[in-house]
This record gives sequence, structure tokens and C-alpha cells, in this order.
Amino acid sequence: MTEDLVTAVRAALAAGGDPEKAAQQQRYMKSTLPYRGYTAPELKALLRPLLASYEPVDRMAWESAVGALWDGATHREERYAALAVARHRRARGWLAPESLPLFRHLVVTGAWWDLVDETAQHLVRPALVAHRAALTPVLRAWASDEDLWVRRTAVICQLGLRTKTDTDLLRHAIDVNVDDPTFWLRKAVGWALRDYARTDPDWVRAEVSRHGDRMAGLSRREALKHL
Repeated sequence: MTEDLVTAVRAALAAGGDPEKAAQQQRYMKSTLPYRGYTAPELKALLRPLLASYEPVDRMAWESAVGALWDGATHREERYAALAVARHRRARGWLAPESLPLFRHLVVTGAWWDLVDETAQHLVRPALVAHRAALTPVLRAWASDEDLWVRRTAVICQLGLRTKTDTDLLRHAIDVNVDDPTFWLRKAVGWALRDYARTDPDWVRAEVSRHGDRMAGLSRREALKHL
């Protein structure tokens, strides 16, 4: 089943695309992997029938398919396909603590915003919501991880949760990253605060004020953008 899916995805991708668009996409994303040149809607349409017939028999088969597409990718669309398999409706029950090593692998080896943000919001977030007691300590540890992209994941993994946001976890993730000089963490801090400001603007204002000059201008502007 895994081999069939991986072979089918790669064959479908190789059968189309747009070389001119592919070159533009690779430059824009600064990707070491080349692209085939599909737009997001085109890629979604191409994968839909393949995923519709995909029925992983267990967690191991699902992880194997994700890993094969991801680690063996020759073009970036294969990694997008791997994320689509990871988000498969039949895999929702496997978005759990046991899958955190896989998610971390995707984050660390993906190491760019398109892949990392997708993993954070559509794999780590639902796993956290379903297993808060087990995963909150893990995400707290990720917030101070040596890897930049793991830290970014910890900061943004609650985007969109609104009233279900664990503000203690959000505060911790921001506190340990507010001094980080990189664009990716500064943007993540501001993004997370801006998102939660829709739910509790006073809390966000207080957090921005509490950090004072420690908070980078980029983070502050993002946090207060709609306030």
C-alpha cells in the first residue's frame, strides 16, 4: 500500500507541471529541491483521487508513506504530498504523542516556513488539543530547543485556537524566544500574539507591555497590528 501510493504520487507529479513556473517557485522559496511547477490548487486536484483511495492499515504504514515521500523527495511537491498524507482523514487518530518524533523530523528537516508552518498548524496543533496533558510539557521543551524551527513550531502551534488557547504555554513560548534575533522567531512571536488578540486583546496588550523594549519592533508591530 505504501509503495503503491508513493509510486503513484511521484508518477502523477512527473507527468505534468510547468518548468518555467517551477524555476520561479524554486527561486521564490529559496529551495534546494527543485519544483515541478504546480500551483497549490493544481497540486490539490492531482492528489485528491490518490488520497481518496488511500487506506493506511495502521500507524506504521501511515508513517512509512509520509517518510518515504518526504525523505526520498526529488522535488518539493513530494514534500507537500507527504504533508497531505500526514493530514489524511484516516490518520486523525494518529495525531498523538506517539507521532511527535515524526512531526519533529518534518520540522527539523523541512527547515523552511512553508513546511514548518503547515506541520505546526495542521499536525502538532490537533495533536496538542487532543492530548494536552501529554504534549504540553513537550511543547514547553520545544520552545527552548536548539533548533530554530522547532522553537517556531512551539510559538505558533496554537494559532486559531482562540478561547482554547493555553495562555500559559503561549506565554512561556514567547518568554523564552522574545530575545531571539532571527526574523523567523520575531515574526512568529508577533503572529501568535496578533492571532490571540482577536480573542483577548487586553491580554495581548499586557504581554507586549510586560516585555517592553525586550520585544523586537517587528514582534510588537505584528502583535498590535489590529488593536
